[in-house]
Amino acid sequence: MDLTYSVEHEKYREEVIDFLKGWPLSGEDARLPIEEQESLFRQHGIDAGYVYRNVPREYGGAGQAPDALKDSIVREEFFRVSAPWDLLNQGAGMLVPTLLEFGTEEQKRRFIPKALTGEERWCQGYSEPGSGSDLASLQCRALRDEEHYVLNGQKIWTSNAKQAHFMFGLFRTDPAASKHAGISYLIVDMSAEGIDVRPLREMTGGSEFNEVFFNDARVPVEFRVGAEGEGWAVSRATLIHERNLIGNPNMMRDTFEDLLDLARRTQRGGQAAIKDPYVRQRLMEIEGYVRTVETSNMLQFTATLRGEPMKAMRPMMMNKLYSTDTMQRIQRCAFDLLGGEGMLAPSPEDIVGWARNTTSTGWVEAYLFSLGPAIAGGASNIQLNIIGERGYGLPRDPRPPEKS
Repeated sequence: MDLTYSVEHEKYREEVIDFLKGWPLSGEDARLPIEEQESLFRQHGIDAGYVYRNVPREYGGAGQAPDALKDSIVREEFFRVSAPWDLLNQGAGMLVPTLLEFGTEEQKRRFIPKALTGEERWCQGYSEPGSGSDLASLQCRALRDEEHYVLNGQKIWTSNAKQAHFMFGLFRTDPAASKHAGISYLIVDMSAEGIDVRPLREMTGGSEFNEVFFNDARVPVEFRVGAEGEGWAVSRATLIHERNLIGNPNMMRDTFEDLLDLARRTQRGGQAAIKDPYVRQRLMEIEGYVRTVETSNMLQFTATLRGEPMKAMRPMMMNKLYSTDTMQRIQRCAFDLLGGEGMLAPSPEDIVGWARNTTSTGWVEAYLFSLGPAIAGGASNIQLNIIGERGYGLPRDPRPPEKS
């Protein structure tokens, strides 16, 4: 593993740092609502070649030549000053790279630009009642009717479906085919007739997740991504990007730094909790996990740069598993440090999006939420099976015969 950067790349880092002196905005721009400030600076970043680096300009990106080291530098420096960077959501983070790989030219021009800006919001329609870990058993149907697919069935645990303009999801277009072969990847207009979104109340008090019902909802055939029946292959690309979003080491490092700040501010035995030997030992243990995740990402990164895909595969498969486990350790420690304040319910402000934790109720919400990602993007127990079977060549668990 080589952790050094070339002279050329260190010069590039200096250019990025100089650009970031423009954040936060100043003058009249600083009086804009924060969402508009972030959007404006993000556009400046695209124009300068730092935001959405690898998305072609004709689709709204920076159109830069692929360079993984430059990508890493930009990510590090933007996170360091909390500057608006690539939107880490279902649209920009998951759909866009999938369309770049599998979408038609019309789909790319229609959907990518507005996904990058957040003008159009997206949700993911994968899980169904009884079809979560075994996603290929999904039963939500999309049957062809001339130039449309007619959708009937249900999706569940659909994040942000209430606010989404579009859904990308998997639907069974050939009920007679084997369960992996009869699935197609469709883009669904959430405003279409026959779609009913019902929020699910979570223990945090929020309703990020929803169940979605389809009753003869119609989707144009040109909204299919990839060939009919090949949705499973397309979905693998989307899932990789989802797991990479969940396993973001920069976000984890920021959260750990917030935990250290909490330990300095809270009291244990009449002194700052961070001076307590037990707390210090626990923080050291957690930092070991944080550094392990960072090292795993570096190993994957270095192997990829060297053109060694097999060496990159194991840490890539482990990223999501390690990250969700470590984030739970961080949030559990914070919850314990809160003491009685941990009984306070999250406020409405706490349950709207991800933010740096600065309040007790914010930490409570973050702790409760941290229990979910172990299931999202592929349950941890399933991920362990994948690592054992594909990463280490262990024999597969016995599986019951498929129903005829």
